[in-house]
Amino acid sequence: MSQPVPVLVTMTDVPADRRRGGDLRTLLSPRNVGTTAGFMGAATIPPGEFIGEHFHPYSDEFLFCVRGELTVDLDDEPWVMAGEQALFIPIGTRHRLRNTGSGEALVVFHLGPLAPRPELGHVDTETLEHTS
Repeated sequence: MSQPVPVLVTMTDVPADRRRGGDLRTLLSPRNVGTTAGFMGAATIPPGEFIGEHFHPYSDEFLFCVRGELTVDLDDEPWVMAGEQALFIPIGTRHRLRNTGSGEALVVFHLGPLAPRPELGHVDTETLEHTS
């Protein structure tokens, strides 16, 4: 197996995933850059919108709120985040990200370690219906 090499990725380089709410982009992952220890991305969440509740059975999640205001529901307990704050979400903790501010929120996330297979890494606990 070859050694991964440094790769620079811009948010517009990867497609948006809107299935769970917000504009979610996985920036650095095994698929696009060969990561082996985890993956990283960013989510843009407009005011009043949210990313649906889910959990990760194999990974811790690290959130960094770059700008805006978020309420992160951790197992139904609200935690308020503002720009330049970080939050640790342990393996198996159900979480939902809600933009409770008046402006767009930008949050960076990192998950690790990787699940044994990608389809095992994320479990949705609520279904969102999107009209777009």
